[in-house]
Amino acid sequence: MFEAGAELKQSYGAENVYDFSLGNPDLPPPAAIVEAICDLAGQVSCEGGLSYMSNAGYPETRAALAAWLSQDQGITINAENLILTVGAAGGLNCFFHTVLSPGDEVICPAPYFVEYGFYCGNHGGVLRPVKSKPDSFELDLGAIAAAIGSKTRCLLINSPNNPSGVVYSADELKALAELLTEASSKYGRPVYLVSDEPYRFLNFSGRPLPSVFAHYKHSVIVSSFSKNLALAGERIGYVAANPAIRNAGELMAGLVFSNRVLGYVNAPCLGQKIINACIAKADELTAPLFEVYAERRRLMAEVLDVAGIQYQLPAGTFYFFPKAPEGMDDIAFVQRLLEQRILAVPGAGFGYPGYFRLSLCLDKKFIQAAKDGFIKAMQGE
Repeated sequence: MFEAGAELKQSYGAENVYDFSLGNPDLPPPAAIVEAICDLAGQVSCEGGLSYMSNAGYPETRAALAAWLSQDQGITINAENLILTVGAAGGLNCFFHTVLSPGDEVICPAPYFVEYGFYCGNHGGVLRPVKSKPDSFELDLGAIAAAIGSKTRCLLINSPNNPSGVVYSADELKALAELLTEASSKYGRPVYLVSDEPYRFLNFSGRPLPSVFAHYKHSVIVSSFSKNLALAGERIGYVAANPAIRNAGELMAGLVFSNRVLGYVNAPCLGQKIINACIAKADELTAPLFEVYAERRRLMAEVLDVAGIQYQLPAGTFYFFPKAPEGMDDIAFVQRLLEQRILAVPGAGFGYPGYFRLSLCLDKKFIQAAKDGFIKAMQGE
Protein backbone atom coordinates (compact mmCIF):
# COMPACT_ATOMS: atom_id res chain seq x y z
CA MET A 1 0.00 0.00 0.00
CA PHE A 2 2.89 2.34 0.72
CA GLU A 3 4.22 1.98 -2.82
CA ALA A 4 0.74 2.30 -4.34
CA GLY A 5 0.17 5.47 -2.35
CA ALA A 6 3.47 6.96 -3.48
CA GLU A 7 2.59 6.28 -7.13
CA LEU A 8 -0.86 7.84 -6.78
CA LYS A 9 0.53 10.92 -5.07
CA GLN A 10 3.10 11.34 -7.81
CA SER A 11 0.45 11.03 -10.51
CA TYR A 12 -2.38 13.05 -8.96
CA GLY A 13 -0.68 15.18 -6.31
CA ALA A 14 -0.61 14.42 -2.60
CA GLU A 15 -3.63 16.66 -1.99
CA ASN A 16 -5.76 14.40 -4.22
CA VAL A 17 -4.89 11.08 -2.58
CA TYR A 18 -6.62 9.89 0.60
CA ASP A 19 -4.26 7.61 2.48
CA PHE A 20 -6.06 5.74 5.25
CA SER A 21 -3.62 2.82 5.13
CA LEU A 22 -0.88 3.51 7.67
CA GLY A 23 -1.12 3.86 11.44
CA ASN A 24 1.70 6.39 11.38
CA PRO A 25 0.88 9.37 13.65
CA ASP A 26 0.91 12.56 11.61
CA LEU A 27 0.61 14.96 14.56
CA PRO A 28 3.70 16.71 15.94
CA PRO A 29 4.81 15.85 19.47
CA PRO A 30 3.42 18.08 22.22
CA ALA A 31 5.33 21.31 22.84
CA ALA A 32 6.72 20.00 26.13
CA ILE A 33 8.35 17.10 24.25
CA VAL A 34 10.00 19.52 21.83
CA GLU A 35 11.21 21.64 24.75
CA ALA A 36 12.65 18.57 26.45
CA ILE A 37 14.53 17.67 23.26
CA CYS A 38 16.00 21.16 23.09
CA ASP A 39 17.09 20.94 26.73
CA LEU A 40 18.73 17.59 26.07
CA ALA A 41 20.90 19.05 23.33
CA GLY A 42 23.12 20.62 26.00
CA GLN A 43 23.32 17.43 28.04
CA VAL A 44 24.63 15.19 25.27
CA SER A 45 27.82 17.26 25.01
CA CYS A 46 28.72 16.18 28.54
CA GLU A 47 31.01 13.23 29.18
CA GLY A 48 29.06 10.04 28.65
CA GLY A 49 26.05 11.93 27.34
CA LEU A 50 25.23 9.27 24.75
CA SER A 51 26.85 6.26 26.37
CA TYR A 52 25.46 2.81 27.05
CA MET A 53 23.49 2.31 30.21
CA SER A 54 22.02 -0.73 31.93
CA ASN A 55 20.26 -2.94 29.40
CA ALA A 56 17.06 -2.36 31.36
CA GLY A 57 17.27 1.41 30.91
CA TYR A 58 18.23 4.44 32.97
CA PRO A 59 17.30 3.90 36.64
CA GLU A 60 15.72 7.34 36.87
CA THR A 61 13.57 6.72 33.77
CA ARG A 62 12.43 3.35 35.06
CA ALA A 63 11.51 4.94 38.39
CA ALA A 64 9.56 7.77 36.73
CA LEU A 65 7.78 5.33 34.43
CA ALA A 66 6.94 3.03 37.34
CA ALA A 67 5.35 5.92 39.25
CA TRP A 68 3.22 6.95 36.27
CA LEU A 69 2.26 3.38 35.39
CA SER A 70 1.25 2.68 39.00
CA GLN A 71 -1.23 5.52 38.80
CA ASP A 72 -2.46 4.51 35.34
CA GLN A 73 -2.96 0.85 36.24
CA GLY A 74 -4.17 1.36 39.81
CA ILE A 75 -1.57 -0.99 41.31
CA THR A 76 1.89 -0.31 42.72
CA ILE A 77 4.63 -1.13 40.22
CA ASN A 78 8.29 -0.83 41.13
CA ALA A 79 11.11 0.10 38.78
CA GLU A 80 12.50 -3.43 39.18
CA ASN A 81 9.36 -4.78 37.51
CA LEU A 82 9.83 -3.02 34.17
CA ILE A 83 12.39 -2.48 31.45
CA LEU A 84 12.65 0.07 28.64
CA THR A 85 12.61 -1.46 25.15
CA VAL A 86 12.93 -0.53 21.49
CA GLY A 87 9.25 0.18 21.07
CA ALA A 88 6.44 -2.21 21.94
CA ALA A 89 7.62 -4.45 19.09
CA GLY A 90 11.00 -4.82 20.75
CA GLY A 91 9.26 -5.48 24.04
CA LEU A 92 7.14 -8.28 22.59
CA ASN A 93 10.18 -9.86 20.97
CA CYS A 94 12.09 -9.71 24.26
CA PHE A 95 9.21 -11.32 26.09
CA PHE A 96 8.72 -14.12 23.56
CA HIS A 97 12.46 -14.77 23.47
CA THR A 98 12.39 -15.11 27.26
CA VAL A 99 9.40 -17.42 27.71
CA LEU A 100 8.82 -19.39 24.50
CA SER A 101 10.25 -22.79 23.69
CA PRO A 102 10.06 -24.25 20.16
CA GLY A 103 6.48 -25.22 19.37
CA ASP A 104 4.90 -23.17 22.16
CA GLU A 105 1.65 -21.50 21.12
CA VAL A 106 0.50 -17.93 21.57
CA ILE A 107 -3.28 -17.57 21.36
CA CYS A 108 -4.46 -14.26 19.96
CA PRO A 109 -7.97 -12.96 19.26
CA ALA A 110 -8.52 -12.01 15.61
CA PRO A 111 -8.47 -9.46 14.14
CA TYR A 112 -4.91 -8.80 15.27
CA PHE A 113 -1.82 -6.81 14.32
CA VAL A 114 -0.33 -8.89 11.53
CA GLU A 115 3.26 -8.80 12.79
CA TYR A 116 2.35 -10.75 15.92
CA GLY A 117 2.84 -13.95 13.95
CA PHE A 118 6.37 -12.96 12.98
CA TYR A 119 7.24 -11.90 16.52
CA CYS A 120 6.23 -15.35 17.78
CA GLY A 121 7.93 -17.15 14.90
CA ASN A 122 11.18 -15.30 15.56
CA HIS A 123 11.52 -17.31 18.77
CA GLY A 124 10.13 -20.70 17.80
CA GLY A 125 6.56 -19.95 18.80
CA VAL A 126 3.36 -20.39 16.82
CA LEU A 127 0.60 -17.81 16.73
CA ARG A 128 -2.82 -19.41 17.05
CA PRO A 129 -5.52 -16.87 16.14
CA VAL A 130 -9.05 -17.27 17.46
CA LYS A 131 -11.74 -15.30 15.65
CA SER A 132 -13.67 -12.79 17.72
CA LYS A 133 -17.43 -12.42 17.38
CA PRO A 134 -18.54 -10.89 14.05
CA ASP A 135 -19.44 -7.19 14.01
CA SER A 136 -19.00 -6.60 17.75
CA PHE A 137 -15.47 -8.12 17.89
CA GLU A 138 -16.09 -9.21 21.47
CA LEU A 139 -13.97 -12.10 22.65
CA ASP A 140 -15.31 -15.54 21.80
CA LEU A 141 -14.50 -17.03 25.17
CA GLY A 142 -15.75 -20.47 24.22
CA ALA A 143 -13.45 -20.60 21.20
CA ILE A 144 -10.51 -19.34 23.26
CA ALA A 145 -11.15 -22.03 25.89
CA ALA A 146 -11.22 -24.67 23.16
CA ALA A 147 -7.91 -23.41 21.74
CA ILE A 148 -6.01 -23.64 25.03
CA GLY A 149 -3.90 -26.77 25.33
CA SER A 150 -0.66 -28.17 26.66
CA LYS A 151 1.39 -26.09 24.23
CA THR A 152 -0.27 -22.79 25.16
CA ARG A 153 2.26 -20.43 26.72
CA CYS A 154 0.63 -17.01 26.27
CA LEU A 155 -2.61 -15.30 25.45
CA LEU A 156 -1.86 -12.03 23.66
CA ILE A 157 -4.48 -9.30 23.63
CA ASN A 158 -4.42 -5.77 22.25
CA SER A 159 -6.91 -3.40 23.88
CA PRO A 160 -7.94 -0.96 22.54
CA ASN A 161 -7.57 -3.19 19.53
CA ASN A 162 -5.82 -2.54 16.23
CA PRO A 163 -7.67 -2.81 13.85
CA SER A 164 -11.19 -3.21 15.28
CA GLY A 165 -11.12 -0.43 17.88
CA VAL A 166 -12.83 -2.71 20.41
CA VAL A 167 -12.05 -2.28 24.11
CA TYR A 168 -12.18 -5.45 26.19
CA SER A 169 -14.32 -5.14 29.31
CA ALA A 170 -13.46 -6.03 32.90
CA ASP A 171 -15.86 -8.97 32.61
CA GLU A 172 -13.96 -10.28 29.60
CA LEU A 173 -10.62 -9.94 31.41
CA LYS A 174 -12.06 -11.72 34.43
CA ALA A 175 -13.26 -14.58 32.24
CA LEU A 176 -9.85 -14.82 30.54
CA ALA A 177 -8.18 -14.90 33.94
CA GLU A 178 -10.35 -17.83 35.01
CA LEU A 179 -9.51 -19.74 31.83
CA LEU A 180 -5.79 -19.10 32.19
CA THR A 181 -5.70 -19.89 35.90
CA GLU A 182 -7.31 -23.25 35.19
CA ALA A 183 -4.93 -23.93 32.29
CA SER A 184 -1.85 -22.97 34.33
CA SER A 185 -2.88 -25.41 37.04
CA LYS A 186 -3.79 -28.16 34.59
CA TYR A 187 -0.58 -28.02 32.54
CA GLY A 188 1.83 -27.23 35.37
CA ARG A 189 3.28 -23.96 34.13
CA PRO A 190 2.07 -20.37 33.95
CA VAL A 191 0.11 -19.31 30.90
CA TYR A 192 0.90 -15.62 30.55
CA LEU A 193 -1.64 -12.95 29.69
CA VAL A 194 0.19 -10.35 27.60
CA SER A 195 -1.57 -7.03 27.04
CA ASP A 196 -0.27 -4.85 24.22
CA GLU A 197 -1.47 -1.32 25.09
CA PRO A 198 -0.06 1.45 22.85
CA TYR A 199 -3.58 2.81 22.24
CA ARG A 200 -4.65 2.85 25.90
CA PHE A 201 -4.88 6.67 25.86
CA LEU A 202 -7.39 6.62 22.98
CA ASN A 203 -10.36 5.31 24.92
CA PHE A 204 -13.67 6.79 23.70
CA SER A 205 -15.84 4.31 25.61
CA GLY A 206 -16.49 6.61 28.57
CA ARG A 207 -15.49 3.78 30.95
CA PRO A 208 -12.16 3.41 32.76
CA LEU A 209 -9.96 0.84 31.08
CA PRO A 210 -9.48 -2.21 33.30
CA SER A 211 -5.97 -3.36 34.15
CA VAL A 212 -4.88 -6.92 33.44
CA PHE A 213 -2.75 -6.70 36.60
CA ALA A 214 -5.91 -6.44 38.71
CA HIS A 215 -7.41 -9.57 37.16
CA TYR A 216 -4.64 -12.10 36.59
CA LYS A 217 -1.44 -12.90 38.44
CA HIS A 218 0.68 -13.99 35.47
CA SER A 219 0.13 -10.86 33.41
CA VAL A 220 2.48 -8.59 31.50
CA ILE A 221 1.92 -5.19 29.92
CA VAL A 222 3.79 -4.17 26.77
CA SER A 223 3.39 -0.66 25.41
CA SER A 224 5.11 2.35 23.93
CA PHE A 225 4.96 6.13 23.62
CA SER A 226 4.69 6.02 19.84
CA LYS A 227 1.03 7.02 19.75
CA ASN A 228 0.21 8.99 22.89
CA LEU A 229 3.26 11.28 22.67
CA ALA A 230 3.69 11.09 18.87
CA LEU A 231 7.16 9.55 19.23
CA ALA A 232 6.78 6.60 16.87
CA GLY A 233 10.14 7.08 15.16
CA GLU A 234 12.02 7.38 18.45
CA ARG A 235 11.18 3.71 19.26
CA ILE A 236 10.69 3.92 22.99
CA GLY A 237 8.60 1.26 24.72
CA TYR A 238 8.52 -0.90 27.82
CA VAL A 239 7.58 -4.22 29.34
CA ALA A 240 6.05 -4.25 32.83
CA ALA A 241 5.51 -7.48 34.75
CA ASN A 242 2.81 -7.93 37.35
CA PRO A 243 4.51 -7.70 40.76
CA ALA A 244 2.39 -10.68 41.84
CA ILE A 245 4.18 -13.03 39.43
CA ARG A 246 6.04 -15.68 41.37
CA ASN A 247 9.78 -15.40 40.73
CA ALA A 248 9.21 -12.10 38.94
CA GLY A 249 12.92 -11.36 39.36
CA GLU A 250 13.81 -14.33 37.15
CA LEU A 251 11.41 -13.16 34.45
CA MET A 252 12.85 -9.64 34.57
CA ALA A 253 16.41 -11.00 34.39
CA GLY A 254 15.39 -12.95 31.30
CA LEU A 255 13.89 -9.86 29.70
CA VAL A 256 17.03 -7.83 30.36
CA PHE A 257 19.17 -10.62 28.91
CA SER A 258 16.93 -10.83 25.85
CA ASN A 259 17.11 -7.07 25.33
CA ARG A 260 20.88 -7.44 25.09
CA VAL A 261 21.32 -10.63 23.07
CA LEU A 262 18.63 -9.79 20.50
CA GLY A 263 20.82 -6.84 19.55
CA TYR A 264 18.65 -4.06 20.93
CA VAL A 265 21.21 -3.54 23.75
CA ASN A 266 19.10 -0.77 25.26
CA ALA A 267 16.19 1.49 24.37
CA PRO A 268 17.24 4.76 22.67
CA CYS A 269 18.91 6.96 25.27
CA LEU A 270 17.40 10.24 24.05
CA GLY A 271 13.93 8.73 24.09
CA GLN A 272 14.47 7.57 27.66
CA LYS A 273 15.60 11.04 28.71
CA ILE A 274 12.54 12.58 27.04
CA ILE A 275 10.25 10.20 28.92
CA ASN A 276 12.02 10.91 32.20
CA ALA A 277 11.46 14.63 31.68
CA CYS A 278 7.82 14.43 30.59
CA ILE A 279 6.17 11.27 31.89
CA ALA A 280 4.73 12.90 35.01
CA LYS A 281 2.51 15.09 32.82
CA ALA A 282 1.90 12.56 30.04
CA ASP A 283 -1.87 12.58 30.51
CA GLU A 284 -1.95 16.35 30.21
CA LEU A 285 0.21 16.24 27.08
CA THR A 286 -1.94 13.54 25.54
CA ALA A 287 -5.24 15.42 25.91
CA PRO A 288 -4.85 17.64 22.79
CA LEU A 289 -3.97 14.62 20.65
CA PHE A 290 -7.01 12.80 22.00
CA GLU A 291 -9.27 15.69 20.95
CA VAL A 292 -7.87 15.69 17.41
CA TYR A 293 -8.45 11.96 16.99
CA ALA A 294 -11.92 12.23 18.52
CA GLU A 295 -12.89 14.83 15.91
CA ARG A 296 -11.46 12.70 13.10
CA ARG A 297 -13.43 9.74 14.44
CA ARG A 298 -16.64 11.79 14.31
CA LEU A 299 -15.98 12.94 10.74
CA MET A 300 -15.07 9.43 9.55
CA ALA A 301 -18.34 8.11 10.95
CA GLU A 302 -20.24 10.80 9.06
CA VAL A 303 -18.50 9.91 5.79
CA LEU A 304 -19.18 6.19 6.19
CA ASP A 305 -22.81 6.86 7.08
CA VAL A 306 -23.34 8.93 3.95
CA ALA A 307 -21.62 6.27 1.83
CA GLY A 308 -23.78 3.50 3.33
CA ILE A 309 -20.83 1.52 4.68
CA GLN A 310 -21.51 -0.63 7.74
CA TYR A 311 -19.21 -0.26 10.73
CA GLN A 312 -19.03 -0.48 14.49
CA LEU A 313 -17.98 2.85 16.00
CA PRO A 314 -14.54 2.19 17.48
CA ALA A 315 -14.40 2.49 21.26
CA GLY A 316 -10.67 3.16 21.06
CA THR A 317 -7.62 3.61 18.78
CA PHE A 318 -7.43 5.74 15.65
CA TYR A 319 -8.82 3.06 13.34
CA PHE A 320 -12.16 2.05 11.83
CA PHE A 321 -12.77 -1.55 10.73
CA PRO A 322 -15.83 -1.34 8.46
CA LYS A 323 -17.54 -4.19 6.66
CA ALA A 324 -16.97 -4.80 2.96
CA PRO A 325 -20.18 -4.50 0.91
CA GLU A 326 -22.45 -7.53 0.76
CA GLY A 327 -21.27 -9.99 -1.88
CA MET A 328 -17.76 -8.49 -2.22
CA ASP A 329 -14.62 -9.60 -0.43
CA ASP A 330 -12.43 -7.10 1.35
CA ILE A 331 -9.51 -7.31 -1.08
CA ALA A 332 -11.75 -6.56 -4.07
CA PHE A 333 -13.37 -3.61 -2.28
CA VAL A 334 -10.02 -2.18 -1.24
CA GLN A 335 -9.02 -2.33 -4.90
CA ARG A 336 -12.22 -0.49 -5.81
CA LEU A 337 -11.35 2.19 -3.23
CA LEU A 338 -7.90 2.46 -4.75
CA GLU A 339 -9.51 3.38 -8.06
CA GLN A 340 -10.98 6.36 -6.18
CA ARG A 341 -7.49 7.23 -4.87
CA ILE A 342 -8.45 5.98 -1.38
CA LEU A 343 -5.94 3.70 0.32
CA ALA A 344 -7.20 1.16 2.86
CA VAL A 345 -6.00 -2.21 4.17
CA PRO A 346 -7.94 -5.48 3.66
CA GLY A 347 -9.12 -7.26 6.78
CA ALA A 348 -7.53 -10.47 5.52
CA GLY A 349 -4.19 -8.98 6.53
CA PHE A 350 -5.43 -8.88 10.12
CA GLY A 351 -6.77 -12.40 10.10
CA TYR A 352 -10.37 -11.26 9.63
CA PRO A 353 -11.58 -11.21 6.00
CA GLY A 354 -14.72 -9.35 5.04
CA TYR A 355 -13.68 -6.08 6.65
CA PHE A 356 -11.12 -3.39 5.91
CA ARG A 357 -9.11 -0.98 8.04
CA LEU A 358 -9.07 2.80 7.83
CA SER A 359 -6.49 4.78 9.77
CA LEU A 360 -7.21 8.30 11.04
CA CYS A 361 -3.60 9.43 10.74
CA LEU A 362 -4.43 12.14 8.22
CA ASP A 363 -5.82 15.63 8.42
CA LYS A 364 -9.60 15.99 8.68
CA LYS A 365 -9.69 17.83 5.35
CA PHE A 366 -8.70 14.56 3.63
CA ILE A 367 -11.37 12.63 5.52
CA GLN A 368 -14.02 15.07 4.35
CA ALA A 369 -12.66 15.22 0.79
CA ALA A 370 -12.72 11.42 0.49
CA LYS A 371 -16.50 11.27 0.92
CA ASP A 372 -17.34 11.24 -2.79
CA GLY A 373 -14.79 8.50 -3.40
CA PHE A 374 -16.34 6.24 -0.77
CA ILE A 375 -19.80 6.85 -2.25
CA LYS A 376 -18.61 6.03 -5.77
CA ALA A 377 -16.83 2.89 -4.56
CA MET A 378 -20.04 1.68 -2.94
CA GLN A 379 -21.93 2.41 -6.15
CA GLY A 380 -19.37 0.53 -8.21
CA GLU A 381 -18.36 3.52 -10.32
